[in-house]
Amino acid sequence: MAEQGPTRVLLVDDQPLLRMGFRLILEGEDDLCIAGEASDGAEAVRQVRELAPDVVLMDVRMPVLDGIEATRAIAASGSGAKIIILITFDLDEYAFAGLQAGASAFLLKDVAPTELISAVRVVASGDAVVAPRVTQRLLETYVRGAGTAGPGAADLVPARPAARAAKDPLLEDLTPRENEMLGALAEGLSNAEIAHRYFLSEATVKTHVRRILTKLHLRDRVQAVVYAYETGLVVPSNADY
Repeated sequence: MAEQGPTRVLLVDDQPLLRMGFRLILEGEDDLCIAGEASDGAEAVRQVRELAPDVVLMDVRMPVLDGIEATRAIAASGSGAKIIILITFDLDEYAFAGLQAGASAFLLKDVAPTELISAVRVVASGDAVVAPRVTQRLLETYVRGAGTAGPGAADLVPARPAARAAKDPLLEDLTPRENEMLGALAEGLSNAEIAHRYFLSEATVKTHVRRILTKLHLRDRVQAVVYAYETGLVVPSNADY
């Protein structure tokens, strides 16, 4: 088996200094490399097609084509690139719009170098449910329509079948075990935690997760979490919701 090369990252931001800063941080890691840079969304879409990066760091507010529309175009193209939305403040409505468009996570622009490196690695691996952790709080706020952030992942419980969720024909294709797995994903459990709960091997859990994503036409685990929130498969343990 050929050795896998470093994770290729595309930097997309209309501020050259920010791109330079991210480049300096990421290029210091042996397992990461910069595939290219883009200064607007339209250029980003072209670069993804030509360079096939593994991860895209995508700014939201850019000329020509904004980051949300660029993310939507990249996701619709069938690209395997994972997209991390860059925002300027916590719980920005653009971050949730980015997740809806197909992004896998979001980061604040003033993110610490260690968190930036970790987020790129985690998103590239595809194993994370939510990266970084604050994404969970974003979902609580915008999907639920609450004015403040809701409970954390530990406070979530699988919902009884909601009326909206029951109407989604794609859910009918899931087996009972896959429905259990989807509920566990929505709670924020890792593969290891799911395996422990259901007395399965991690390899078996990965197989179930892959089948769930295929049947529901989802790009990754984070999209499964968004789907579960939007369809009502997950509700807070708080009965007021």
